[in-house]
Amino acid sequence: GVATNFVINGKDYLVPMAIEEPSVVAAGSHSAKLAKSTGGFKASADSSIMRGQIQVTNLLDIKNAMRIISRNKRSLLTSANSISKNVKALDLKARVVKNEIDNGKILVAELYVDCKDSMGANTINSMCELLGPEIERKTNGKVILKILSNYATERIATSKVTFKKEELGGTEIVDRILSAFAFAFSDPHRAVTHNKGIMNGVDAVSIATGQDFRAIEAAAHAYASRDGKYRTLTTYSKSSNGDLLGRIEIPLSVGIVGGISTVHPVAKMGLKILGVKSASELACIVASVGLAQNFAAIRALATEGIQKGHMKLHAKNIAVAAGATGKLVEIVSDTMYRQSNINLNSARTILH
Repeated sequence: GVATNFVINGKDYLVPMAIEEPSVVAAGSHSAKLAKSTGGFKASADSSIMRGQIQVTNLLDIKNAMRIISRNKRSLLTSANSISKNVKALDLKARVVKNEIDNGKILVAELYVDCKDSMGANTINSMCELLGPEIERKTNGKVILKILSNYATERIATSKVTFKKEELGGTEIVDRILSAFAFAFSDPHRAVTHNKGIMNGVDAVSIATGQDFRAIEAAAHAYASRDGKYRTLTTYSKSSNGDLLGRIEIPLSVGIVGGISTVHPVAKMGLKILGVKSASELACIVASVGLAQNFAAIRALATEGIQKGHMKLHAKNIAVAAGATGKLVEIVSDTMYRQSNINLNSARTILH
């Protein structure tokens, strides 16, 4: 589907979404419409920095190995940058990770790479595989893993939005939403479902534009646990005049060049619909859609419940499956919804 009404950083967008629930597309569009009156979403994204990790084991002197890597950093970066003319390795750092299996230590050489407008996975993996043998020779250790980290903590996207209390139904609704947020922030069982609502939007746009949505999911949930407890990726508060303020902060490794995004026809079409010019612009859109979806879900849960809108759209799907077309889709779906009998046999009976 295509979500409408999105205004992000002053620009209008039609947003392609690939998802099995039409209610998600409708909910995002409605949230974006409510946000329009306050200027829409204000979003920003960090530089496209990702890290590759090279695991070094069997070292007699880890501190000395760290010094060797530091001394040879310039030549190692030069080697890494022979892989690509566009994606550039900026830094190489070594750190020690505690081995929680046998209480030993693991040396990790981390390569920081500016992926620019690409997601960067293939290039970073190639860089790490090139440097692995060099680091092994210089440190007299044994290199095991050579791969990027999908935990994109240097690639954070944020988005903020204001919803007028009058458009939400007044102060009571704002307070109910804030109470629902407090529950999610405080309880991991609720937070998981809260964040799932965010990922409804994030994943849908990511899939429609050819992104690695599994990597994005993994990073998002790790980021939600960064203080030691699984929490919400969004936060809500009340402005001085009682309006609802929403904010999302999420790691997003997305790209508009390389990978499937420039090969698959549907992914190419999705990017064309958006009209994005950079990976950071795409990240701003993805974060904003995630925030919009989460707001739609938390508002529904705090008021009429989640099933009303969901089941109305589900009824339309059933009506179409039964053979309804044109105005008959509305007639059949509305009848099923009123009768609380949404299934294919019911749709066929009404249609007949």
